[in-house]
Amino acid sequence: MASDLQTTENKYIVPALAQGLGILSLFGGERRSFTAPEIAKELGLPRTTVFRLLQTLQSMDYLRCDENKRHFSLGPALLSRGFEYLASLDMVEVAQPILQELRDHTGLSTHMAVRDGRDVVYVARFPARSTIASSVNIGTRFAVHATVMGRMTLLEMSDAELGELFGDQPFERFTKHTPVTLGDLKAVLAEDRVRGYAVSQSYFEAGVSAVAAPVRDSAGHIVAAINVTAVNAHIDEQAMHGELKDQVLKAAAEISRWLSRGGGSAGNGTLSK
Repeated sequence: MASDLQTTENKYIVPALAQGLGILSLFGGERRSFTAPEIAKELGLPRTTVFRLLQTLQSMDYLRCDENKRHFSLGPALLSRGFEYLASLDMVEVAQPILQELRDHTGLSTHMAVRDGRDVVYVARFPARSTIASSVNIGTRFAVHATVMGRMTLLEMSDAELGELFGDQPFERFTKHTPVTLGDLKAVLAEDRVRGYAVSQSYFEAGVSAVAAPVRDSAGHIVAAINVTAVNAHIDEQAMHGELKDQVLKAAAEISRWLSRGGGSAGNGTLSK
């Protein structure tokens, strides 16, 4: 294991970070706990170095120590992040066939995004089959306050939670429709809650229309949002609030139903029924 930590050949490597990750990589399989001397021996590191690394990881909840202060095991921070990642993969797997069918049924690009702090991150995408399609890629981030999918992820947050998330920081303006204060955002969210979905006509970007809806987990909490997007094509307002909205809400409800069942492979043929 010590040879894995030999990182001097790359001048950009941060030794302390590599050593900390080396400690975390020890846990797994049948070994669920280690003492500090055991870690020092496994990694070939001085005990004083191991002590400082363990204290750092423990302070950040990546490791925890037993009552005797001798044995270390994986902490809640690392475990929760791992479970959240696996859950997000399962959610994307469930959503993909439904998003693909929504794309095929509407002829528009479809996406799924999750909130990460004050951003939304795109985790699934099915571009329209036409020559003009959404160019957003998986991993793209947008400001959560400025997009309709972002607003859907904020839909059920309380005023206190919104205040904690945004604080007194000014909102970046992207178009004339962008909320520029927390009060503006709360007013828009209040309207979204009544509808249960959001519609955009050049709300975030000129020439782009979208309809978005929230996705919920088995506990009924909003965990993501989906949308359909039209680029350089005007969609009639009545259609956006009519059949198109119905299709997006139906897709979001279908994904939510599969998530409430604990995942699995989503079936086809549900949106057009």
